[in-house]
Amino acid sequence: MKALSNYISDTFAEKILSFKPVSGGDISSAYRVDTEKGKYFLKVNNAPFAPDMFRAEQKGLQAIEKTKTITVPQVHLVDSIEGQAFLLMDYVESKRPDASDYQRLGAQLAQLHQCSQADFGFISDNFIGSLHQQNNLHSDWSIFYWFERILPQLQLALKSGLIQPNMIPEEAKAISLFREISCDVKPSLLHGDLWGGNYLIATDGTPYLIDPAAYFGHSMVDIAMSRLFGGFGASFYDAYHDIIPKSTHYDVQIELYQLYYLLVHLNLFGSGYYSSVASILKRFF
Repeated sequence: MKALSNYISDTFAEKILSFKPVSGGDISSAYRVDTEKGKYFLKVNNAPFAPDMFRAEQKGLQAIEKTKTITVPQVHLVDSIEGQAFLLMDYVESKRPDASDYQRLGAQLAQLHQCSQADFGFISDNFIGSLHQQNNLHSDWSIFYWFERILPQLQLALKSGLIQPNMIPEEAKAISLFREISCDVKPSLLHGDLWGGNYLIATDGTPYLIDPAAYFGHSMVDIAMSRLFGGFGASFYDAYHDIIPKSTHYDVQIELYQLYYLLVHLNLFGSGYYSSVASILKRFF
């Protein structure tokens, strides 16, 4: 790491005071870098896809930042040295959220979701975890969700032997169901991977979004993911739905949008997620 430390020091003309490993997720190594002028969070990864992954993360953070609805860490540098890709951003001192913090997070996420464009998708493909995530533009959400989200993950799981061929739904039936539960959906800018590890509450109470898999999709996708591993607390959902009311098909949307993330976890982590995937597929298809 000495070469990387020296590179950062030289690039910013700042003497590094400390360079310490911190917890930062399963995919990349993470470090806190303290210099004479500031504190930075550094992600490092030597996988072949890592440069593309970090550039995609930067694009997602910049897209969210541009909306001026919710805060993200400022990205200072994305580069590679000696075969190691890295992303350097501001370090956020964080605290455990209380009800008022969740309320702010919910309201600001709803404001983010009110930012729209003509089509579903994004300016480029990105990543969900370490998996490739397609973002080709579509005017129809049901078509986008099938071809850009569900079908690629089903095909990957099938190729890996994690599901059987007869578990893949009939295309027309799937698209019809997605259309039935999401009529009149407008594209919303999403975080795209909104679980409890991908937001921070700064010590001053400011909510931050981190590690996005951003694209324009149905706003309920972020809500579905937020509920997959326990939820964010009642004040979060109350504040969010004060701005964006619950839809008619709320509960079904939660399950069908969680299907995508369960398939992602099946493909990333293996058969422990099989029963959850199989249950949703059997119930709806």
